[in-house]
Amino acid sequence: MDDRHGPLPALLLVLTGVTGLVDAVSYLQLGHVFVANMTGNVVFLGFAFADAAEFSISASLAAMAAFLTGAVAGGRIGSSAGGHRARFLAIATGLEIALVGAALAVSMAGPGPDDGLVRYSLIVLLAAAMGLQNATARRLGVPDLTTTVLTVTLTGLAADSTLAGGKNAHPGRRLLATATMFLGAAIGALLVFHAGVVAVLALALALLVFNGIGSGRYWSSSAAWTAGA
Repeated sequence: MDDRHGPLPALLLVLTGVTGLVDAVSYLQLGHVFVANMTGNVVFLGFAFADAAEFSISASLAAMAAFLTGAVAGGRIGSSAGGHRARFLAIATGLEIALVGAALAVSMAGPGPDDGLVRYSLIVLLAAAMGLQNATARRLGVPDLTTTVLTVTLTGLAADSTLAGGKNAHPGRRLLATATMFLGAAIGALLVFHAGVVAVLALALALLVFNGIGSGRYWSSSAAWTAGA
């Protein structure tokens, strides 16, 4: 276990896998929109303004607005509970479980993602969950584990490498984050194609529950890594 961050790197890697799962759902089933990758949505918004086929201004804006709302919630939770990192992560994960659980319920009860109301409900719920998750990871401050984007992680992997004259800091963590995102996206896509959206969201919810239990175990811990979020 990392003395500075305790179990947080492992728990954040699980959340990185969740990102891959939900973005597989959003891009493949909700109409070329991301719920976690806001850089992609800004680009998609530009495509939509240029009238490119299969891109939606309203879907991109809905995802971005919901993501920002979730990020605000994460920031508020961090302001009140961020002094204890495990407790903060447990509370934030609990809210994320509620959001992804609601998305799962919508996908089970609704007529399917082709229905406009179902589609936008899933975009809003999942994007809010990812905004919350991103804000939580940012507040926790574990290097190279933002859980929702890999651009900075991959840049660091190359720019800090010995090939570039750097000290090659955290290459294992960066590679694990990249591999975990890839694995989540691949599994998510396979499940979307062969089992449906419900299966993907059920797996994402199970991983979040696992993380909630994992972080909740340290609710009253006074270990050094729990302080300083």
